[in-house]
Amino acid sequence: MKIAILGGTGALGKGLASRWIKANHEVLIGSRDISKAREITSELGLPESSAYLNIEAADHCDIACITVPFAHQEATLLSIQDKLKNKILIDATVPLVPPKVMRVQLPTEGSAALKAQSLLGENTIVVSAFQNISAELLQTDKKIDCDVLVAGDFLEARSTVIGLVEDAGLTGWHAGPLCNSVAAEALTSILITINKKHDLKHSGIKITGI
Repeated sequence: MKIAILGGTGALGKGLASRWIKANHEVLIGSRDISKAREITSELGLPESSAYLNIEAADHCDIACITVPFAHQEATLLSIQDKLKNKILIDATVPLVPPKVMRVQLPTEGSAALKAQSLLGENTIVVSAFQNISAELLQTDKKIDCDVLVAGDFLEARSTVIGLVEDAGLTGWHAGPLCNSVAAEALTSILITINKKHDLKHSGIKITGI
């Protein structure tokens, strides 16, 4: 697949990109700053032609993934919304509000993913995923002992994203409709708290009882 990573110059974007490249997907790095996009494509061993402004990346992709901080989510989506029509958007946004990132602070829409869906409208299918994964570990070849909760209103779209989760070397689980993204997003603040209070680096979640 041709995957556009919107905000692909950050740690999470680079981590997902590196893993999807290894799975032979075509990855487009999107950014507000084309020079930063080119810098990351060079780091990832991609040709310079894989660097785009966010709006161009959204236009050229089969599926998009947004990995920007919550503070930039709305502006990024509004700038590219017309280019995402009839496409799946994977939303990895976590509504962290510094400095109190250990406190769950969900937006009025209920979750960042629900906010994305309200901004983009029904012509774009938003699927929530990757909120609880260490961006640092994604950039390595290490096995990551953490599962991915995938929430979305359409089974086929969720299944597509779970396939990409598996291509990144992770285990994905159908977590129900998009409104359930509230739980995955809230868990990030809890994991940050666990990391700090128990002197851990990469706490995560696992589904048991298999």
